[in-house]
Amino acid sequence: MDSIDPQISCAIFVINPAAGIDQATIDLWRSIDEYQTPRIVVVSQLENQVADFDDAVMLANRVFDHVATPYLVLHDDAGIPCALISLETMRVSDYTTLPPIESACEPEHETLVQEFRDEYLELSTSMGDGAFAAGLLFPAIPLWIHKGIGVDIVKEYLNQIKD
Repeated sequence: MDSIDPQISCAIFVINPAAGIDQATIDLWRSIDEYQTPRIVVVSQLENQVADFDDAVMLANRVFDHVATPYLVLHDDAGIPCALISLETMRVSDYTTLPPIESACEPEHETLVQEFRDEYLELSTSMGDGAFAAGLLFPAIPLWIHKGIGVDIVKEYLNQIKD
């Protein structure tokens, strides 16, 4: 592996949940630990339904540092990812239209995600504001570029380190 440039602003690791994470990717993650480089884990191939976002997060937590899940995937009646729910705000971004439509979370979704929300809020609170930009908090973001799912969220995180 070539040496890592300590001046890099951010590293984005793309994970296909069906394919897993190879040793070279794990080694790359570990090689930038000492620089406290901000890192985003994006989970792709959401449309394949062989494995899902939750599978990828569990795998990333085993082989990388603990990753945070600020958003969870919501599926339509056919089981296809169509929206993301923010665990911080409990708002739903519906990507069946572009731009996505944001709305309040339905009560049954609140109940289903409450445990995940509590875990995320505890982690983000303990890390403090600016933890991502400081290279301390590693968000895992569901991403389906064709449908726009998660693209806006990745951009928001990248904007945190622009300065």
